[in-house]
Amino acid sequence: MTIAARADVVGSLLRPPDLLKARKDFEAGFISEAEFRAAEDRAVDDAITLQEEAGLTVVTDGEMRRLSFQSQMTEAVDGFGAYDLDAFLWGNWRGKNEEWRIARPPSLGATGKLRRRRYLSKAEYEYLCPRTRQTPKITLPSPSLWVNFWSSELSGAAYPTLDSFLTDVVDILRDEVAELVRIGAAYIQLDAPHYTALLDPGGSAFYESQGWTRDKWLSLGIEMDNAVMSGFGGVTFGFHL
Repeated sequence: MTIAARADVVGSLLRPPDLLKARKDFEAGFISEAEFRAAEDRAVDDAITLQEEAGLTVVTDGEMRRLSFQSQMTEAVDGFGAYDLDAFLWGNWRGKNEEWRIARPPSLGATGKLRRRRYLSKAEYEYLCPRTRQTPKITLPSPSLWVNFWSSELSGAAYPTLDSFLTDVVDILRDEVAELVRIGAAYIQLDAPHYTALLDPGGSAFYESQGWTRDKWLSLGIEMDNAVMSGFGGVTFGFHL
């Protein structure tokens, strides 16, 4: 019996040193935006070549243009408030021979109504698609990630309830999917829905501290993902857990 196997990268590839330096130089004002975008383009081109030469039939842009795999949301949408890389990395981490903890930033929390200034990943897809002979895959953050950006203290004026905040998150992501499909995207991945976090005592405790039971969180996460994906026939949706 023949068994068909398929593999593709989860989305992110390590950003090369030249791109890391270009980001720092751009933030410091040493290079222009055009020079920084050119560095990003080169990194994406190299990521495409790497995947194609490895024989992959599904190719991403390596997420070279993002601070974090989920940061295109905060970069494209106003209202999330102040944040830095720790907004996406806080929690307990384990390496081969060590463990460490990054504290959740105390200032983390949406401070205004979410307003999209641009599409999240449309430009990434438009650059990737004509540059690969394979199936281009584009990634978006799952709605359940964004509970991290709701705070009863900081978000209350704009979003008195977590439900109202997540409703706007889902609407923005669904609009993004609709636009990606309109321009031809046929493989879209939702990244890191927090189903697995509910299995961890620490992750579960954070979710339940927001006022809902673990079972409700699981049901809501599935409901939100389905709301983002439903109705787009012919599109493959993947998950990164």
